[in-house]
Amino acid sequence: MALLSTTTTVATDAFRVRGGARLHGTIRLSGAKNSALKLMAAALLSEEPLQLREVPAIADVPVMAEVLRGLGVEVALDAERQTCRLQATDPGWHAPADAVSRIRASLSTLGPLVARVRRARLALPGGDRIGARSIDLHLRGLAAMGAEVRQDAHGVEVTAPDLHGAMITLDFPSVGATENLLMAATLADGTTVIDNAAREPEIQDLCRMLVAMGARIDGIGQPRLEIEGVDRLRGVTWETCPDRIEAGTYAMAAAATGGDVVIERVRPTDLTLPLLKLRASGVLVEEGSSSLRVTSDGLRAVDVVTLPYPGFPTDLQPQLMVLLTQARGTSRCTENVFESRFSFVDELARMGADVEVDGHHALIRGPSRLHGAVLAGLDVRAGAAGVMAGLIAEGETIVRDVHHIDRGYAHFVPRLQALGADIERIPDTGA
Repeated sequence: MALLSTTTTVATDAFRVRGGARLHGTIRLSGAKNSALKLMAAALLSEEPLQLREVPAIADVPVMAEVLRGLGVEVALDAERQTCRLQATDPGWHAPADAVSRIRASLSTLGPLVARVRRARLALPGGDRIGARSIDLHLRGLAAMGAEVRQDAHGVEVTAPDLHGAMITLDFPSVGATENLLMAATLADGTTVIDNAAREPEIQDLCRMLVAMGARIDGIGQPRLEIEGVDRLRGVTWETCPDRIEAGTYAMAAAATGGDVVIERVRPTDLTLPLLKLRASGVLVEEGSSSLRVTSDGLRAVDVVTLPYPGFPTDLQPQLMVLLTQARGTSRCTENVFESRFSFVDELARMGADVEVDGHHALIRGPSRLHGAVLAGLDVRAGAAGVMAGLIAEGETIVRDVHHIDRGYAHFVPRLQALGADIERIPDTGA
């Protein structure tokens, strides 16, 4: 097997976007970023090989592979075939600090390590700067399962020679805490119940793969998960679920440009509320069993509130805000998940958008005539929203810090080019 890096990303690159083109054509979705990285971490739970298919060609995948290799896991990535083979025959417990500090998803190794090795040491994880994301819920849950937790300025160490089942109620339906605790529970003694568990499709994907590996999990997709621990898990071959955030991003870009785009390998049921809001804004959405066709001819204002799944995803809020700058009337966005999501508003306002922020509310008055500007790609989703704004703006837009976009969107530039966008990757000269 040819071993390849899944993507090439350069911190000094930028995207040049020239507006005016209507997106038109067909796009096939990648595997979900927020699933693939956690499925990779789950390889720590078994000594047998785990073969993943539909692994997205994003920058976070090789970083996660580096974290796992530092723990003694054999990892083989094949970008062309979109596969990843992992085998954790005899994993270590102390993850490499440099790799961990570059990716938030490295935290998802904590639960599997505590379950399999009964010990874990992690530096503080990195990732997007979109607000405080404490790991307290993870650690309190593990402590309830009998783990001893020690935390300092450099990271956290957890030991659990007698990991056992427990009744755990999360203060908030945290995706990361739910994932870590359910993975830890698969190999714990007894039964663990997680109340107020997160229900995202990516968590359901992880649960179903764990069941295929031999785990006993009831309540998949519900706010109450019950996990009965088993002695061991086996290796499997698993296909990563499609990326609903990628689907929403391309759907909104198609609608904002007045285009006509078919999105394939999508699960419309994962996007129930986003599609409802798109239709309410005047977007035409035709659903197939595994496809969407998105067209638009005139947008109107809507109100949206971000909430944990099945609510409107915070990861689509910046993109929706760009779409609503082209809608007739005043829209209202309320952000209830990450307090720093509105950091992107300043970038959008410099392009001519009429957006007013008051706490965790934003008013968007439209339609606005956007003009090109130099934007900072503040995080994965804000960067993608900046590109989307460039597609509908007059003139040329430069989006900087595109290494963030590379973390979450596979082949972003060539895919948009194939849909007719005037976009290219260029060196960032700092001008």
